Amino acid sequence: MKIHTSEFLKSAADLEGCPESELPEFAFIGRSNVGKSSLLNMLTRSKGLAKVSSTPGATQLINYFTINESWFMVDLPGYGYSKTPQKVRDGFQVMVSEYLANRHSLRCVFVLVDSRHTPQKIDLDFAEWLANAGVPFVLAFTKIDKSKAGKVKSNVAAFLKSLSDRVDGEPRTFLTSAEKGTGRGEVLDFIDQALKS
Repeated sequence: MKIHTSEFLKSAADLEGCPESELPEFAFIGRSNVGKSSLLNMLTRSKGLAKVSSTPGATQLINYFTINESWFMVDLPGYGYSKTPQKVRDGFQVMVSEYLANRHSLRCVFVLVDSRHTPQKIDLDFAEWLANAGVPFVLAFTKIDKSKAGKVKSNVAAFLKSLSDRVDGEPRTFLTSAEKGTGRGEVLDFIDQALKS
C-alpha cells in the first residue's frame, strides 16, 4: 500500500463523537510512552500528523486521521501512566473500552508493546481483554532499534509465551522502529490485505 494522503479529521471524547462514516478503522493503542505517535508518523511519512509529546499520557481523546480517503487510522489514548489522575484514567478506560467493544467499523487493533522490556502485566492484561471481548488485534513491538537483536527476540518470545497462557492462538506480530522505518511495509501490507478481505 502507498499512502498518498493523510490528514487529521477530528477528535472524539466518546463513542458518540466518532465519525458517522462507515470507512474501515484501524486503531493503535499501547502503554504510555510506547512510541505510538512516532509510529503513526512513520507509517504515514508525515512528521507532524500525530503529536509527539515528551509527556507520557498526552493523548486524551480518540483521534481520527483519514488515510487515502478510504480508511481511518485511529489514535487511542495510552494506558498505564501512573501520574495521570485516577479519575481521568478511569474515564479513558471507559471511553476506550466502549469504542473497542462497540465500534462496528473497527477492523483491527494494533497493540503496541515496547520491545526493550520483558513482558509487562498491563500489556498482557489488555491483550487478554481484547481476546475475551472478541476484538481482532495484532501486536506491534516498537523501538527495536534501541536494543540488540537477541534481546528483542528474547522479549518478544517471552511476551508471546506469557500471552499463550492466557488466550488461544497467537496474534500476528510486527517488529517496528519509527526511527529506522522498520516494519512499515509489513504493517501497511497487512492493512491493505484487511481492506480487500
